[in-house]
Order: sequence, then C-alpha cells, then structure tokens
Amino acid sequence: MAVAALCLWAVALRLWELPHATFQLSVIPVAIAIFPLRRRRPDAALLVLAVLAGAAPVVGPVTAAAAYTVAIGTVRPRHRVRLLGGASLLIMASATATGPSLGTRRAAAYGLELGLVLAVTAVVVPGLVGTVYGQQARLLRALRERGDAAERARRSADSEARTHERSRIAAEMHDLVGHRLSLISLHAGGLELALGEAGSELREEAVLVRGATRDAMRELRQALGVLGPLGRDTGPDAFTDATGTRADVEALVAGSCDGGIAVRLEWRGPDLDMRPARVRRAVHRVVRESLTNVHRYAAASHVTVRVEHDDRTVGVTVRNGASRAPATAPRETGTGRGLPGLRERVELLGGTFEADALPSGGFQVVAAIPAEPADAVARKPAASEMAASPPDGSDDDAAALSRGPRTARAWTFALGAAALWVLMTLAIAMVYGQPRGVVQPPEPRLGMAYRELKGVFDSPAERAAATGHEPPRPAGSVGCVYPPAGTGPRPGVFALTRYCFDASHRLISIDRFTVPSVRDAPPWESP
Repeated sequence: MAVAALCLWAVALRLWELPHATFQLSVIPVAIAIFPLRRRRPDAALLVLAVLAGAAPVVGPVTAAAAYTVAIGTVRPRHRVRLLGGASLLIMASATATGPSLGTRRAAAYGLELGLVLAVTAVVVPGLVGTVYGQQARLLRALRERGDAAERARRSADSEARTHERSRIAAEMHDLVGHRLSLISLHAGGLELALGEAGSELREEAVLVRGATRDAMRELRQALGVLGPLGRDTGPDAFTDATGTRADVEALVAGSCDGGIAVRLEWRGPDLDMRPARVRRAVHRVVRESLTNVHRYAAASHVTVRVEHDDRTVGVTVRNGASRAPATAPRETGTGRGLPGLRERVELLGGTFEADALPSGGFQVVAAIPAEPADAVARKPAASEMAASPPDGSDDDAAALSRGPRTARAWTFALGAAALWVLMTLAIAMVYGQPRGVVQPPEPRLGMAYRELKGVFDSPAERAAATGHEPPRPAGSVGCVYPPAGTGPRPGVFALTRYCFDASHRLISIDRFTVPSVRDAPPWESP
C-alpha cells in the first residue's frame, strides 16, 4: 500500500502540477500508521482514512485496502452499509472542502468530482468486493463446520454401535466362559478338601488346578475390561463430566495415599472442566496409569503429580523417586501395553509423551496435551512404514491443487488493485490536469490606463459600422477604440461598445449603442 501510494504521488507530481506535494507526501506515513488500527477500531480507522483521502488523494490505495478488510470483518449488513456510506460522504466532503486550494474558478466543482470518483474507487468498489469475499468465507466456514459436525455425529454413532457390540460380546463371554471357569474352580476347591488326608501329590495337583483357574479368571476379567460397558470406563468415549478435572485427579491421588503411597499433587492453572472431554480423559488416563505403575513397582517411593494448565496446553508430570524398599518381584505383572497405549492416546490428540527412568533411580512420565486439539490428528507413521511406501507424487498433486485457488485468488486481487490504482490516477488527472492560476482580466472601468485593458483591441469593421451612427465623442477625448461587436437586443441591429481615451491614455468614456445591420440584396433582385 505504501508503494502504491508513493507511485501515485510520483506520477501525479511528474505528469501534472500536484498541489501541496509536500503535504500529500507527509500524509502517506500517517495513513500507513492508522491502517493497522482497523483491527481494533475498524469504523474509526476507515472514517479517518476517508477524510485523509479527500484531502490528499494519494492515500487512496490505503483507504481502499482499509475498506476492503473492514467490509470482510463486518457481519451485520446494515452496519456495513452505513459505514461505507458514511466513508463515501466524508471523502466527498473532504475533497470539496479542499477544492479551493486548487486555485481554479470551479475549484469546488472539481473537488466534488474528485470526491465522487475517489468514493467509488477507494470505498464503494473495495467495500463491495470485501463484502462478497467475507460472505463467501463465512458460508464456506459454516458448510465446513456443518460437515465436521455430521462427520463427528457419524463417528459417534459408529463408536456407540461398536461399544454396545463389545458389551454384548463381553456379557456372553462372561456368562459362558466365566461360568465354566467358576465351576472348575469350585470343583478344584472341593477336590482339594477331599484329598486333604490323601496323598500330598494329588493335593498339590488340585491346588495347581485351582490356581490356574483363578489366573484364567483374572485374565478373563482383564480381557473383558477392554470390551466392557460404558459404565466401567472402558470404551473410547466412556467418560463423565468430572473425568480429568481437579476433583477427579485429587480422588486418584487420595486413593493412592490410602494405599500407603506418599503422593503430592501440584496443580497450576485453572480447572479442566471447560476443556474437551478427550483432553480430560487423557489426563485421567495418564495419572491413573502412572500411579498404577508406582503401586506395582515402587510402592515405597515418594511421588509427585504435577498438572500445569494454560491457554494452549495441559501438562501432566508424574515423577517418583527411587524406592526405599528392596526390589522384589511384583505381585502381578502388567500386560505391557500401559505406557504405549498412553503414548498413542496423547499423540492422537496432537501432544507429546515421554516416559524415562531418572538418573537417581526413579521414573518420570511427562505428557503435553493441546488444550484445544484439532478434530483429527494424523498418526505419525513408523520408519518401516515410510520405507515400505515410496512416494507416488500424490502429496505433490494435493499441494498443487491447494495452491491453485490461492494463486488464482492472488492474481484476481492483484489485477483488481491495479485497476483501482489506474482509476484513482485518472481521477487525479481529471482534476489536477485542469489549468490553474489563470487570472481573468479585470472589467474595464473609468480611469484605467489603456495598457491595463487586457484583451481590448480596435476592430476596423466595428469602427466603420459606427460611422454616422455613434453618439458624439466626449470632450477631451483624443481617440476611441471599437472592440468586436456582439449580437444586438433585437434582430437587424448590432450592439457596439466604444472606449474613449484622453491625452494621457486614460479611459474617460464607455458608450454602448446599436447600429442597423446591412442586408445584401440577391444579384437578380432589381434595384
């Protein structure tokens, strides 16, 4: 915009006599400084720029850009019409008020014409283009949001259907397999009691059968936990309104403290009750899984749970020190999917996850989760997947397709801006190209010297026509001048003016009279 305004100033200065060139040049940086204020005060910025454009037309490109951007951001149609109309009136009023500085007889009219052209090129046309573009962008955004909502509804319905199917499968497995395992365990216990007085080998076999049955029942319960109903917090969308909030994390910490583990909670920032459910659920899973690992492997250590929440991210850190008790084999080994599952859950939300041993002998889990994750985050492919799938050029094609509309839009915007610049240049040429500073000759009056009568000269034809029809010359006159005659007050006569001068060439008389016109007779008319 600054370059366009400077080019307009340079062209007007070189081709025409630009009035107040220094003032108009100094207005350009002022307009550039006002332009960024359109984001906070769009109405005031556009109106001020309209006044400046009327006084200094070289800032027209800045005003056009402001009208374009303000029209894009103005949603209410009536307010937009009033704003653009007010800016147009201000630019015309400012141009008309500064018209007398042009120095022409019709300065006010030329200023009004300049204001009309600038109102069209710097306010109306950019405002209409910005209105169309803003409505198109809002329509596309609404359609995109509607499509995203429909896609989320479809995914929610599919997830709910899968969850109910898993619940049905879990119920059938529990009823059939669980019942049989319970019978086997019951009969093994009875057999163990019946063989109490028998041989020790048979009794040990019965104990082994009962233990294997108990282990199978526990593993079955773990497997059913994956397929369990929503109420058990097992499905991907299973959560409550309190899941992941500060009260929920405090409850997890309190449960670990009741189990004999020294856990300290540090919470920085507001609560998570206003964050999306998937963020709160991820926070709950990270804290719960980390504390579960502490229960299994470092029950005698001190644990610190830190949650840091700001406008961008939710950070969760669970750190435990080295266990003070001697290392013993855990009572129940895990499935090995806890930390990898947490990593996958966090990365699907667009966050980062780290779980490493500390040099001091403890362990630390750090998760950074976006406070407002995107609707869908692509999973990062593994190195083997990247090696196995060579590039086929589809990404380049997609990039080219995305660049196509942007390139066309950029070219359209550039051509439109160039056309507006040309129109502004023509408008300035229409006004500044007019001759200025031409002093009109004064009206003849008695006492003026002959040399002061500009444009008054003697016409021999008028002198001859006045002979015999002119009034007597005034006393003291030494000569008279008969300028060209005009039309008379009625047909058949001419109006003549006579200026008589004295010996010192001073005008002493102005006489106006009429003389009859001479009619030429046709050659065949008899005398």
